[in-house]
Amino acid sequence: MNYKFFTNSEKAWKAMFETISNAKKSIYLEMYIFEDNMKEFDFFNLLKEKAEQGLQVKIILDSLGSADLKDDAVFELEKAGVEILTMSYLLHRAHRKVLVVDERVAFVGGVNIYQTSRFWNDLMVKIKGNLVKKVTASFTKSYMNAGGKDPTLLSKNNRTKKIKMNTWIVEHSPVSKKFHLKRIYKQYLNKAEKSIILITPYFIPRRWIRAALHQAILRKVNIEVLIPKSTDHFFVDRVNYFYIYKLSKLGVRFYIEKEMNHAKAMIIDKREAMIGSQNLDFLSFDFNSEVGIFSKDIEVVSKLCSIVEEWKKDSILFDYKTYKPKWFDYVLSPLINLSSFFYRIFLD
Repeated sequence: MNYKFFTNSEKAWKAMFETISNAKKSIYLEMYIFEDNMKEFDFFNLLKEKAEQGLQVKIILDSLGSADLKDDAVFELEKAGVEILTMSYLLHRAHRKVLVVDERVAFVGGVNIYQTSRFWNDLMVKIKGNLVKKVTASFTKSYMNAGGKDPTLLSKNNRTKKIKMNTWIVEHSPVSKKFHLKRIYKQYLNKAEKSIILITPYFIPRRWIRAALHQAILRKVNIEVLIPKSTDHFFVDRVNYFYIYKLSKLGVRFYIEKEMNHAKAMIIDKREAMIGSQNLDFLSFDFNSEVGIFSKDIEVVSKLCSIVEEWKKDSILFDYKTYKPKWFDYVLSPLINLSSFFYRIFLD
């Protein structure tokens, strides 16, 4: 696999911006959050300029995540020749982050395009080679679900052949009743023999995840979870700490990072790994469209493990003996789980 990791938003933006600047034929962008107020990395005007030059520019945005992008801005892009589509489903969110340029280079991971996240740690992987065709096909499916009609692009959904590879794309689409994330996490958490490493900003695990982690602890598997001290949501922080407290008492080791880390990853026995757009919460597993890359490539997994070790240096190991949950943690956390239960009933 021809790849390169980027470990924060700014580094990823720089690489993405440069790749788009060098585009010759096409640019496909899928983002949960996309804003037009970027200061140094003005993706909005760059995409507009590329469309005006005659390149094929397709953008898919989530209607809620990118709600701050005004109608005037959308009109400006469309006037330049950009086809911009929004995904709008009740409670379902298009949470994917994908960029494909000239169908030769792709980016997949957790990085959004909005100014607030500039200094966040995160994970985005740049890909070249055969896997780009799979990413293009994945984008095409989203394009079709969003109402895209371009026959040339739609045809690419059927052009990929099944090739045995040690790295592949994982697509998760509750709208299409494809719950692949749950299958993969269940399979690999349950098969872990020595170690499990999880990276997530939002830790609101479903009961089956908590059970899988507990079973792994009983098998003497070493479990480490990297999570930021504070996220961009106060209420999520409270729920995070509620589950951190409960699972640390079972033996899960939580590394609390000083800075915001928006990365999402799973590493099993330091031999297999997945990075993508998924959080460890009920939204990603039950409601959001997500995409990730699963790899058994030793070099890829080793590099990801090295990134984890660097992040751990700036973290503090959580000690449940010195932490006392707040009274409203015991109210808020069950309420969130109860609301997710009713969401499932309503949507099914």
